[in-house]
Amino acid sequence: MTKAKLTSQAPVLFVSDIDASILYWTEKIGFSAQKFGEPTNFCILHRDNCHLMISQKPKDHVIVPNWRVQDMIWGCYIWVDDAKKLYDELVKSGAGIDYHLGQKDYGVLEFGISVLDDHDIAFGQVLSN
Repeated sequence: MTKAKLTSQAPVLFVSDIDASILYWTEKIGFSAQKFGEPTNFCILHRDNCHLMISQKPKDHVIVPNWRVQDMIWGCYIWVDDAKKLYDELVKSGAGIDYHLGQKDYGVLEFGISVLDDHDIAFGQVLSN
């Protein structure tokens, strides 16, 4: 018997202002948005084969980004085919660069951005040996 094939994934992040977050992801990072609820309380963001979901946080919920719990832990890591090209695009669009493009010891060309609510998102390209 063969196992079911996993085809995609979508991390989910809580946000304090879903409309502002949607605007940031679409204008600064180049994602498209599919909104749900009236008023909007959930959104599926997508670009190419990458998906990310954001949800309006419950009223009394305190958002704690992963890096505040443990240093150097992202809220989401996205693999890309050309990290330099994406880095240049996001710098030009005004995205908040958290750390600049650089080759890591683990064989990845990587950079990170900080989005609203202080979530860290990393982008990495596996380098050939």
